[in-house]
Parts: sequence; C-alpha cells; structure tokens
Amino acid sequence: MEEKNLYNSFSDYLKNKYGEKVYKLPVNLPVGCPNRDDGFGCAFCDGAGTGFEAMDSEISVKDQLLETKNKIEKKYKAHKFIAYFQNYTNTYLPLEKFEFYIREAAEVSDIVEISVSTRPDCIRRDYLEVLQNVKQEFNIEMTIELGLQTVNYHTLKEINRGHGLGEFIQAVLLIAEYGFTVCTHMILNLPGDTIEDAREGARFLSALPVHMVKLHSLYIPINSLLYQQYRNDKIALCEKEEYIRRAAEFISLLRPDMVVERIFSRIPEEYAAFSNWGTSWWKLNDQFEEYMRSMEYRQGCRFDYLYGAALNKLEVK
Repeated sequence: MEEKNLYNSFSDYLKNKYGEKVYKLPVNLPVGCPNRDDGFGCAFCDGAGTGFEAMDSEISVKDQLLETKNKIEKKYKAHKFIAYFQNYTNTYLPLEKFEFYIREAAEVSDIVEISVSTRPDCIRRDYLEVLQNVKQEFNIEMTIELGLQTVNYHTLKEINRGHGLGEFIQAVLLIAEYGFTVCTHMILNLPGDTIEDAREGARFLSALPVHMVKLHSLYIPINSLLYQQYRNDKIALCEKEEYIRRAAEFISLLRPDMVVERIFSRIPEEYAAFSNWGTSWWKLNDQFEEYMRSMEYRQGCRFDYLYGAALNKLEVK
C-alpha cells in the first residue's frame, strides 16, 4: 500500500502485478444457482442474477470476450484483461461443461487471468483441479470469488443464503491448497446486521487465507424477495453515514496485505428500488475517504488482534 492511499485498491494491485491497467470482461454462462433450485434464492437476488452489464448467455464465451475486449481496446488502448465469470454460480455445472467454458476463455488472446464467481457450497476438488490444469497449461492466473455477505449466521438464515460459516471456511481452506487468489464478497448493511458484524467480518476474513474483499452497499432489486419486505416497511436500512462508518471500521481492522476491490456497489437505476441512498458512487467514495481521514484510519491500522495478541501484554509489564 502506497503511503498516500487509505487502503490497498484493486486497480493499484493489478498495475503492480501486471505492469499496466487491466480490465475485467464479464462473461455470462447458461448456469443457475443451487439456492434458486428449491425456491427464490437469496433475499437480495434479482431473478437475472448480478450480471447487469453482461451479454446474453447463449453467446459463446469466446464471442462474449472478443466483443467486449475489442470495445475496451479501442476506447482505453488496453492490452491485458481478466475473464470474469460473474453471473449466478459458475461452478454449478457438470464438470465437463465447466472445463469447456474455462478453456474457451483461456484461449482468448491477452487474457491474463480468469476470475470465477461462485458459492462456498459449490467448491469441490475436481473443479479446482480443472482450474489448476488450465492455469499451468496457459500460464494464466486464477481467482475465485466467494459470496459470504455476512458473518452473522442469524442474518445468513434470514436472507435465505443457503449456507453457513462452516461451508465458507472449508471452501477457503480447500482453495488455499491450490494457491488460487480468494476474493470474498461482503454486504455491510444487511437488515439486522450491526456495526459489530462489520468489525467481526474484517477479523474473520483476516484470520483466513483470503486475499481480497469486495464490499457491497446493499441494493434492492425490484424482482427480489427483499423488495417485498422493503415495500411493506418490514425492514429497516441503515443510513448512509452509518454504512460509511461500518466500512471504515471494517477497513481499519482488515489485514494490511489484503486487497480491497471496492467499497460501494453499483446497479442500473431501472433495476433497483433502493441503491446507495440516491447518492452517486463518486460522491459516496469521497465521503468515505473524508471520514477515514477524519478518524485517522488506514487499512490495518487496528490489525492487532491475531497471532497471540494477548501475550503482548506480558511484554509491557
């Protein structure tokens, strides 16, 4: 982390790793989610998943990547890209199909990394071995993005997440055996969660072999279960200032070497009943950084609780 920065940003991480700016190319597979097979899935999930900027899943992986890549190359003069399997649960496929899609992405020129978004209960050794083989064959980096959202197991149940903390821990430890980068998604303002859940989330992730975190400010899609509760005043959402406070607490407690991909979510207005308190992403980010400075916070400035921290008290006696 450079001295001027308040946290390890994803853009700086990529520049340091690859020597230049790297762009994510979203890929949309014809895949579902185990949590939607038996019902409506997570309470915050839209029926279309999260790939709002992705192309139709009927288009081949190669064609999706090439079309988006060509647009970004022309606009930004970009040379390196990440194939981002974003929407739904991308390991929730027969193994042969999963391998076909991953290899199709790896064969596209200038793809330096593949990022696979999935759930903790959809991680298995044979799928990880596919990624390992592709990584070695194509000399390409692998990242697995796991949705956790909160460490409050009561909230996990309330939002119908479909898994608990145990599944997440087991998935992270298994992925670590293969040396892949792990990115965890967290929502810091779920109904029922408090600022202490945000603090504990940072402590929890910092104790595990997690390399990155992607923070979400909760948005409520019109087609989600949470929308019904929101419309009928059945849930209370924290104020913008409280979310900023939670995010700052989270970052101050986060392990210093971890990468922060983002602090706030973004969603097209036509899809959302609620998003970012009607405030622009840029303004929110400025307000967050202003609050961090006012508190004299930087990433990891309060990372003093692991590695037998209580024993340090003996040294000052």
